[in-house]
Amino acid sequence: MNKNRKFKVACVQATPVIFDLEKSVEKVIMLTADAAGRDCRLVVFPETFLPGYPAGLGFGTVVGSRTQSGRNQFGEYWQNSVEVPGVYTDKLARCAKQNRVFLTVGVTERDKVNKTLYCTLLYFGPNGSLLGKHRKIKPTAAERLIWGEGDGSTLSTFDTEIGRIGGLICWENYMPLARMAMYEKGIEIYLAPTADSRDSWNATMQHIAFEGRCYVIGCNQYFSKSDFPQHLQVELAEDRPEVLSRGGSVIVSPLGEILAGPLYHEEGILTAEVDLDELVRSRMDFDVCGHYSRNDIFELTVKNQPETKKI
Repeated sequence: MNKNRKFKVACVQATPVIFDLEKSVEKVIMLTADAAGRDCRLVVFPETFLPGYPAGLGFGTVVGSRTQSGRNQFGEYWQNSVEVPGVYTDKLARCAKQNRVFLTVGVTERDKVNKTLYCTLLYFGPNGSLLGKHRKIKPTAAERLIWGEGDGSTLSTFDTEIGRIGGLICWENYMPLARMAMYEKGIEIYLAPTADSRDSWNATMQHIAFEGRCYVIGCNQYFSKSDFPQHLQVELAEDRPEVLSRGGSVIVSPLGEILAGPLYHEEGILTAEVDLDELVRSRMDFDVCGHYSRNDIFELTVKNQPETKKI
């Protein structure tokens, strides 16, 4: 494939219209057009941007007990989640085509058959196609109240004209074997949408870039308690701060150098130039799946693996 060697990418740190799918999709469309206007070929949105990450909500659950009001919150979240494929994926696909970009968006996906929700990353191509998705394989802590587990069938990468794109969601990136699965697929642009805004997260983004010798885009939301609908603000944990996610989005080079960000305490679009030739240069002294791998000692087997899709 004749790949474009140099191009710009965009990392969108924004505030969704929490629990409002329609308005949040409108914001994705608006911000994608903004990023495309800056000559970006790839536009990345955070984990569960549609319809927002439910930080501070407990859905009426403690060990051994659930409440009706918590079930009602779950029902509202489910109603504002995304069927894949469906009406809203069609809108996002049209957005990618109109702006001639690769577009990735973190969503809460609802499975209309079994009613389970999944934390999912969607990939769209500039030709207006839904390229595929990745379902988070291990929700963290209380996230397991609302999201089911994905499996190896969506540990996907996509071989595109701007490089091999893929990624893991939030604390999946702390799973060494999951990272290794992505490295073995030859990932070049590694997406890490997240809900973690701690300083330690950016150290993780730099480590992954340096370990995998790939570009890393760590993308987070920025939102406060006041961004929740009024009827949900009273349900938020009182011991949480007003700012529930301060952001911290960042773009990192294959040698672990920060190219843009981290961005804190505001909405914004980070951009950086990707040079695919830098991937080769960076692997002169370390190639995690090549000359540094010791395949004569170690072997990784991943179940239900899809083939890398060529786009």
